[in-house]
Amino acid sequence: MKDLKASETAIVFIEFQNDFGKEGGGLYGAVKDQIAKQGTIKNAADCIKKARGKMLTLIVPILFEEDYRDAGCEGLLGPIHVNAAKASAFKKGSWGGAIVDELKPTKQDIVVEGKRTLDAFGSSNIDFLLRVNCIKNVAFAGFLTNVCVEGSARAAYDRGFKVFLLKDCTAAMSGEEQKYVEEKFFPLIGEVLTHDEFLAKVK
Repeated sequence: MKDLKASETAIVFIEFQNDFGKEGGGLYGAVKDQIAKQGTIKNAADCIKKARGKMLTLIVPILFEEDYRDAGCEGLLGPIHVNAAKASAFKKGSWGGAIVDELKPTKQDIVVEGKRTLDAFGSSNIDFLLRVNCIKNVAFAGFLTNVCVEGSARAAYDRGFKVFLLKDCTAAMSGEEQKYVEEKFFPLIGEVLTHDEFLAKVK
């Protein structure tokens, strides 16, 4: 595969928030084993440090109002939104909703606001941000591999972007789910790489 132009490349870091990534977070217990196995936070921190200033780096949290009135209508919410609300996760202004310290945004990053849906494109301005920056190649990192990461990558593919999965910068709730995305689903739409393998392709 030909090298990728840095000026046409972005990395999207999805939901690197305390509720997923830190002890005491509302949903940390569901992913802590896979975070440890994958080295998710450590690898993502290394990735964004190496990428900043060379390509577009987007940090995409999911945040809700205190009463989750912006999550959807009662009775229509699926289990994943319901479980987040039950865990009091991803509330605006809360410690749990904050970006983990390892990926604390800098002036070189863009924090994408508005994500409420699994697919980041569904409720934020990420498509505009990618297109206005003339991006063609988009790599994805974050949580959960088989939910928001997969959903966002699928949406990017359908919009004509070339997509990549940074497998060592993601985590699911089980090894089985992680393996499915890495080996079965993602190769149908893009390329699966470690963050160092991906960064080596960007010139």
